[in-house]
Amino acid sequence: MSASARLKLISDHPIGDGLDAFHASFDSICNSTGIRSADEIDELGREDAQDLASSLLSALQILPVSRQLQSSSGVGTVRNELLRLVSTVASDDFDFDRVKPLLKAALADNQEDALIWDLVSAAAVESTPPRRPIPPSTQQTPLSQNTSGLVNSSELRHDVDPILKLELEYLYVGLPNFHETFFGDVPALDMVSEAVFRQCSEGETPLFRDGWAGWPAAAKEGEVLAWFGDLIPKLEAFAVDHSSRPVASRKLLAQPRSPLAGSTGKRSMDIGFVSHDATCKPDSTDSTYHWSHILVVGELKSNPKADTASIAWTDLARYAREVFAAQVTRRFVLGFTLCGSLMRMWEFDRLGGVASEQFNINKADGALRFVTTILGFLQMDEEMLGFDPTVIASGDEQYIDIERNDKTERLVIDEVMKRARCVAGRATVCWRAHRKEDPQTPFVIKDSWQYLDRDEEGELLREATNKGVANVARYYHHETVRVRNADDDIQGNIRKGLDVTKATNYRSGRAMLQSSASANASVLRNARSSSLGVKRPSSDTCASLPPTKRSRPTSPSTASSEKLPNRVHRRVVVRDYGKPIYKASSRTALLSALEGCIEGHELLHKAGLLHRDISINNLMVNEDERNPSWRSFLIDLDLAVIEQREIASGAKGKTGTRAFMAIGALLGQHHSFMHDLESFFWVLFWICIHYDGPGHDIGPTEFDKWNYVGMQELAKLKKGEVSDERDFCQTAEENFTTYYQPLIPCVNRLRKVVFPNGRRWVSEDDTLYLSMKSILRDTQKDPNIAEE
Repeated sequence: MSASARLKLISDHPIGDGLDAFHASFDSICNSTGIRSADEIDELGREDAQDLASSLLSALQILPVSRQLQSSSGVGTVRNELLRLVSTVASDDFDFDRVKPLLKAALADNQEDALIWDLVSAAAVESTPPRRPIPPSTQQTPLSQNTSGLVNSSELRHDVDPILKLELEYLYVGLPNFHETFFGDVPALDMVSEAVFRQCSEGETPLFRDGWAGWPAAAKEGEVLAWFGDLIPKLEAFAVDHSSRPVASRKLLAQPRSPLAGSTGKRSMDIGFVSHDATCKPDSTDSTYHWSHILVVGELKSNPKADTASIAWTDLARYAREVFAAQVTRRFVLGFTLCGSLMRMWEFDRLGGVASEQFNINKADGALRFVTTILGFLQMDEEMLGFDPTVIASGDEQYIDIERNDKTERLVIDEVMKRARCVAGRATVCWRAHRKEDPQTPFVIKDSWQYLDRDEEGELLREATNKGVANVARYYHHETVRVRNADDDIQGNIRKGLDVTKATNYRSGRAMLQSSASANASVLRNARSSSLGVKRPSSDTCASLPPTKRSRPTSPSTASSEKLPNRVHRRVVVRDYGKPIYKASSRTALLSALEGCIEGHELLHKAGLLHRDISINNLMVNEDERNPSWRSFLIDLDLAVIEQREIASGAKGKTGTRAFMAIGALLGQHHSFMHDLESFFWVLFWICIHYDGPGHDIGPTEFDKWNYVGMQELAKLKKGEVSDERDFCQTAEENFTTYYQPLIPCVNRLRKVVFPNGRRWVSEDDTLYLSMKSILRDTQKDPNIAEE
């Protein structure tokens, strides 16, 4: 951008009153410290200085012009520089001198906009650390693991459960105010429940007197289910007597021995609630209930001591995972555990889970809470049960409205393309859609839950599109989803500020991390010793950039000195639609698509962006001549970063798709474009083993363990596969499917350039792009490959 163009842009978009909040912050600091003017800011203490700088940077970053002004480096926008500066200001080694000139300019009586923006860039340049070849692994985004990335897996329970336990790092119980948080919006619930419980306690043969009538003393599963089945209709009938509001049309589901349809592995559920119109048809092929029917999940244990993380809590979380997978519009899932007569209410979301205090349903106060809980589950509307109200159903049609260029556009959903099977994580779901007025042009809507300190994927996609990057999904729109007139985050909007630091099992950050690390090692050791076969790796990360002031949900516990993790609901719309690369119609089409995706990655790299999550689900192919999308392209910039930012991300956890992660990345090396190029190799290697034709998955193989072993062990396994040419070719001959056997020479040639002399790369080499593309292009000309 030329200097004159920059000045014109600044002139056309004056800051105006955009710094009013910053000025108010400065006045507040002046009143509390005795400082009288901007000339005295040198006297500010460290915390006041940081607060003041953060206030200014946040105010500047939400100004629209910050997204249009080019950064001083030529890569990205001034907003990107502001985001990096906010991270710097928050660090312990923050140098206040870097932003003093900027602060003084912003506080000047005669505010000069051009000077302010120039000083932003100057501060950003000064705050950028020098490049380092390969920083130590301790500076890298930590690796974590969840169940969303298990690839080509049968998901056997003994393999999935250890990973699920790692996923549920943030699981808090014994929280006061749980009832008010999740049941408080049900109209007149407490009043009706008290009246119903009084009625239960009256008469010659009351339902409750020193305990519930008919309660089985041994609390055996079948007997408790029968007791529930007898009691709930009576509670419903009593509620009708005391409320003008009809009880929702729901019923109890109690089929603990019958697996529910929709699971990858066989899964049944002890007890739960479904809609009255949810039915199974014994005489049809659809003879079972489906996980898509489940509204509330429940777990029964006869032993009160089973109310622990290793028993009842994990079982209930397993059910919640299946509900999330089957119901892509669920923001959270409610449930309960009943161990003996001890009950807890639960809520699962994309951070983990929270639970109420334990109460005894056979004691008077606990019995009232039990009645309130059951009536609440029966009376909640869909939004209270966790469904996304921004995905609107009208007849047989579902649609989403977006605000774009000051106009409302309606995107009609055609199909679900992708869903993540997990509880905690990004939980990505993708829909193919079209504009109401243009059914022929495909769009893709992507919803995910990102940590607040992540770069917004929409911003990165827009930057790539504006720079003309080919073979990467093109930007159309992005937003933070809003529910109940608030940004849809977990801590503020879903949990409504519920303070997890009050949980009976809460531990402060350092203790929790240490406990989690030791638990992770133990769980993975156990998983390795019992792994019989299942697979899929993972993709869920977060890097480090704070949210904008516009989309910054409130923290649940400002009193806490620790920053609690939080995720926010993002929505991105792109203009390119395709199918995953493993569904390419021929071997030649597969290689051509892989070549195109590598080309897209190279162009993205040249634009200053690094993808960091190359996997079979993020490489797309388009073979429909009527589809105007790229012929092949990359999607999913959730984990992407601006390459010039060399500091470690502030993410809570990074989970690349493990089967495709480069060896160096598994070992914690600083992520390079070279790691992504290695991931392209592993994608092709994996496809050749697990698919016997376009999209034809042969199921689990001996490589299942790649989904479950620890990072270090997986790195060793991968080293062993590529270190010796004879061994590699033998592995390929024994494991590549018949359909992909002809690609063995091609994959071996790629191995030689990706792993020179059977070893990992030592220094970055941009020519690897050309080498890999040339091998793929040459192989496409081989007549033996073309013959299907």
